[in-house]
Amino acid sequence: MYPPRVLAGVGVAALSAATFGLSACGSTSSDSDRPTATAGSSGAQIEIGNTINYGSFGTTADIDCADGKSLNVGGSNNTLTVTGTCANVNIGGADNKITFDRVDAELSVVGLNNTVTYRDGDPKVNDTGSNNTINKG
Repeated sequence: MYPPRVLAGVGVAALSAATFGLSACGSTSSDSDRPTATAGSSGAQIEIGNTINYGSFGTTADIDCADGKSLNVGGSNNTLTVTGTCANVNIGGADNKITFDRVDAELSVVGLNNTVTYRDGDPKVNDTGSNNTINKG
């Protein structure tokens, strides 16, 4: 049984992901399928299968995609540093600044005024939002 604090974090992260219409994408990581969740001053994060769902407002946080997890980000005014290799990434919300080590398959940005930089990889980039900046560098 999960402690009440973990269950509260699961609800916050699930609500954030649902609010922004983000869906889990396939990933290539071989990590456990057991859900994990964290919640605190750096946002709420839930991992289901090999997909990380992160939601917060006005936080600075580090997220680890490990060896091919997928990542969904919801929320606004966040500064995120994502380490490891992400398979697929979906970003909703507004005014986020997100830096990735590597994105392999697909990078989709559906929010507004987001600044996204990935250092490595050759993902298919979909920018269906407005006034987003997406750079490899």
